[in-house]
Amino acid sequence: MGFPKNFVWGTATASYQIEGSMLEDGRGECVWYRFSHTPGKVNNNDTGDVACDHYHRYREDVALMAELGVPAYRFSIAWPRVLPQGIGVQNPAGLDFYDRLVDELLAHNIRPFVTLNHWDYPQALQDRGGWQVPASIEWFSEYADLMSRRLGDRVKDWITHNEPLVVAYVGYMFGHHAPGLSDRVAAFKVAHHLLMSHGAAVPIIRRNCAGAQVGITLNLSWLDPASDSQADREAVRRDDGFGNRWFLDPVFKGEYPADMVASLGETLEGLDLAEIKQAAVPTDFLGINYYTRGVVAADDTSPTKTRRVRMTGNPHTEMNWEVYPDGLRNLLVRVWKDYAPPAIYITENGAAYDDPTPQDGVVEDPDRIAYYQAHWKACEQALEQGVPLKGYFAWSLLDNFEWAHGYSKRFGLIYTDYATQQRTLKRSALVYRDLIARHKVQR
Repeated sequence: MGFPKNFVWGTATASYQIEGSMLEDGRGECVWYRFSHTPGKVNNNDTGDVACDHYHRYREDVALMAELGVPAYRFSIAWPRVLPQGIGVQNPAGLDFYDRLVDELLAHNIRPFVTLNHWDYPQALQDRGGWQVPASIEWFSEYADLMSRRLGDRVKDWITHNEPLVVAYVGYMFGHHAPGLSDRVAAFKVAHHLLMSHGAAVPIIRRNCAGAQVGITLNLSWLDPASDSQADREAVRRDDGFGNRWFLDPVFKGEYPADMVASLGETLEGLDLAEIKQAAVPTDFLGINYYTRGVVAADDTSPTKTRRVRMTGNPHTEMNWEVYPDGLRNLLVRVWKDYAPPAIYITENGAAYDDPTPQDGVVEDPDRIAYYQAHWKACEQALEQGVPLKGYFAWSLLDNFEWAHGYSKRFGLIYTDYATQQRTLKRSALVYRDLIARHKVQR
């Protein structure tokens, strides 16, 4: 494959999904702890209380990464593990844990990429209004300052937020994720303050960390109309404004898309939209999470006047997501041409399948292998078209707590037996190991 010599291959995880030890060693409660402990919110009433027990088993997990030859690891900080109340008094045990994790990674020549906010938000701050209130910008700045001072001598790659769209829309508008609200007005306040806090945190991280590379991760969709009708083409434009441009335009242009502002009307009441220019601080890269495309039809009964259509003809993952690697290539080219980020990383890409139990020390997962290989090819095609793609992070290192799906969906390169915490490499992990090894030889 035609990847540049300095291309970064990695794996990714998130704190709440793997760490466990939810209230251990002074850790504060997070919104996902509260949400998952509310009956009926998560499949099978699963929680992240134990998850993959990574808090205790991180050395074993880093050793597995080293065995796979993975050069980079994207992980997130559990905000309430280091600041139990979200601000103020620090938790030395939590800070020490991330010191040990970073040191362990570096000892194995694995480059750490730190995500500050991957949804593990302090419940104490949620009780004070959370991302709905302007003070959330200052709260996040304090947290970013703490972590970049603590780890900045060893960590150079920083991501402020993971998927602010999901936090705002799925958590506050649709109620499927923590904190489980159904308030359209609140959702856009949350999106606004998340984007503003990104803009506030970037210079803080740079100040504290010499040579820092700082970006944000957005989950973006390639969208196709369900038909050639004018109504469906207009629906694509609306869906793109709602899901893609509402987050890309502030980060790269310092403004909200005018057509969406007009469409949302009173929903945005009380927000000073002009101040979003503060979100457009220069960034070093854009992280993109991609899993599937969206096929869009007009639907006047929905809040966005759009609906997604399930396509037949292509395979689907266990999440019922269409496997469509061309969407990744198309999306990368579109973002590069429309927004010109200086660099792009695929910060998540992967697939959930109903994996068999381990046999003879390995898990056979041919569908996942096919998914990965097709999307690696799409990355190569985007590079050939000039996209400044710098790296790719497979989601996920381990089977883990998959948010509202609990433990029912497996995305990992490594199979987790949740009863015993035994880890077993899947065949896809070995294929990824071989790809990385070949790439090293080609260098």
